[in-house]
Amino acid sequence: MLLLSAFDFLKLSLTDIVDIVLVALVILFVFKWLRDSAMTNIFVILIGILVLRIVASAFGMRMMTALLQSLIDIGVVALIIIFQPEIRHSLMRMGNGTGIGRKSASWISRIFGDKAEGVGVEAVKEITEACRNMSQEKTGALIVLPHNTSLEHIIETGDRIDAAINRRLIRNIFFKNSPLHDGAMIIAGGRIVAARCTLPITQRTDIPPSYGMRHKAAIGISEESDADVIVVSEETGHILFINAEKGIIPIESLTYLKNLLSPKQEEKS
Repeated sequence: MLLLSAFDFLKLSLTDIVDIVLVALVILFVFKWLRDSAMTNIFVILIGILVLRIVASAFGMRMMTALLQSLIDIGVVALIIIFQPEIRHSLMRMGNGTGIGRKSASWISRIFGDKAEGVGVEAVKEITEACRNMSQEKTGALIVLPHNTSLEHIIETGDRIDAAINRRLIRNIFFKNSPLHDGAMIIAGGRIVAARCTLPITQRTDIPPSYGMRHKAAIGISEESDADVIVVSEETGHILFINAEKGIIPIESLTYLKNLLSPKQEEKS
């Protein structure tokens, strides 16, 4: 009788069944989210410990239950600390992939009256002219123009400049012998905010083999934010415009690039 009473927890009500199904869906969702990630093995171990904890609790094994619960608590904290960059990257991709991140940032800006300041017509002209010159000279460049999504964590990886937008300054920064040429330039609020910034690299596998690390970094930041990104290829001189909504657009003329950059500025003016 004692042995049979130990299995009383197997008598499931409708609420228990719904609870189990919901937990299973959450675990499935997390597995898909962590797929091909270094966190997967640790998550599997934590799930195994959780199952053992449930069994131990059902059999009234209080010391074992407490021990397993402590391991779970420590494991979760360790997971967050060790894989903090990967977790942030995944959450930002999830939010921007569903549009939640961009919409939330837009609503917050409206509530507090904090509209993102565009670069303006003259600044767009300076940027496009700089891109034209760098394209002709085959000078590699990576320019990021954020909108509602904050890129402060990206700016912190580079060198702050806070300078007026000027075609000669842009060209000098990306000149191959310049100490600031390796990395991305961030332009926001009508100013060149920073240079030599490190961008996240996309994990996509369908990118053309002709794309280098500069292109992969541009796609990576577009996956995490609503920024417009301009890439000038060092090998071919070709210019690409990359945006989460518009995708990857080859630039055939300066007029086309100006048209891509200008509409967002007009919306915010």
